[in-house]
Amino acid sequence: MNVFWFIPTHGDSRYLGTAQGGRRVSYDYLKQVAVAADTLGYDGVLLPTGRSCEDAWVTASSLIGVTQRLKFLVAVRPGLTAPSLAARMAATFDRLSGGRLLVNVVTGGDPVELDGDGLFETHTERYEITDEFLRIWRGVLAASHDSEDLSFTGDHLTVKGAKVLYPPVQKPYPPLYFGGSSPAAHDLAAEQVDVYLTWGEPPAAVAEKIADMRRRAAERGRTLRFGIRLHVIVRETEPLAWQAADDLLSKLDVDTIKAAQTKFAKMDSEGQRRMSALHGGDTSKSRAKLEVSPNLWAGVGLVRGGAGTALVGDGATVAARMKEYADLGIDTFILSGYPHLEESYRVAELVFPHLPRPQQESLPGFSLSGPFGEIVANHIVPSAAAASAG
Repeated sequence: MNVFWFIPTHGDSRYLGTAQGGRRVSYDYLKQVAVAADTLGYDGVLLPTGRSCEDAWVTASSLIGVTQRLKFLVAVRPGLTAPSLAARMAATFDRLSGGRLLVNVVTGGDPVELDGDGLFETHTERYEITDEFLRIWRGVLAASHDSEDLSFTGDHLTVKGAKVLYPPVQKPYPPLYFGGSSPAAHDLAAEQVDVYLTWGEPPAAVAEKIADMRRRAAERGRTLRFGIRLHVIVRETEPLAWQAADDLLSKLDVDTIKAAQTKFAKMDSEGQRRMSALHGGDTSKSRAKLEVSPNLWAGVGLVRGGAGTALVGDGATVAARMKEYADLGIDTFILSGYPHLEESYRVAELVFPHLPRPQQESLPGFSLSGPFGEIVANHIVPSAAAASAG
């Protein structure tokens, strides 16, 4: 089981939908989150993309030197970046990081944002561009190991003699991750990517997606891996976790929810439509309406675009729900929580011990000698104090 965390380049907060408790996006803060994820044993981090975020490639590049083993899942936006240039960027990042790049292919589902970036094509045309982009991107990186040139002529993109002189560390290229819920997205993923990602829908819906993707990939003689994007609200007890979920929405007003839902309704993303359908824009913020599956809470999606569901519970319960997804075929979990720095520690402390994955002590550079926790009364080791109390 691979567990990733999230770098909040679009801002962070203790509460959703308000500036109260908000945190400024700064290099120091993003570095803190990345170093925490690295030292706590997360396998990688996702960096979001879009005009609401600091640039993913610049940010990820700045974090290479402050981390040791962490992988970076960084987005490319077909249609906004030339595929040959994107391939060179990927090769350079992969080389300078020692093979720690993963690539998240984001076609985009917000026409207003895309218009602002100069991409005016329809939903169907954007997937056609993505398909051609990936054929060039994959081809030129695979060819770089053999010093060959690549030429390609498509309906939207054309290159002649494209070449990458410095090949990536990972062969034939850094793994491709991709998420999309429309039939066009499923066909594209089955044909070209390595890991298909879904947002956190109820297990039955995820099972349907995985079955469909496996069928489409098999028709093309391919196999896929699967990942899921979820928020997590974990506490020592389940009642405390649900109280934390309520607290997250406690400063959120009805007008903000309505404004967010109006904006989401204008998008042509099938994934966003499915996220919004889970909660229906419920302004009561009631747990009864927002718990769309056991311990799966849709409250985040009231105002956050994209991934809008959270696993809520104590550590054992959250881990059990993750295992339910793993039994369906999910092997990569991309998690986040508000605020991201503190919650990275909570998840590692409360959830990791219940998961079938290597623990912190097995990571390079860790020493298990010495006490854990604050020394009691200047000389009593906490574990010894606890043992004597028993």
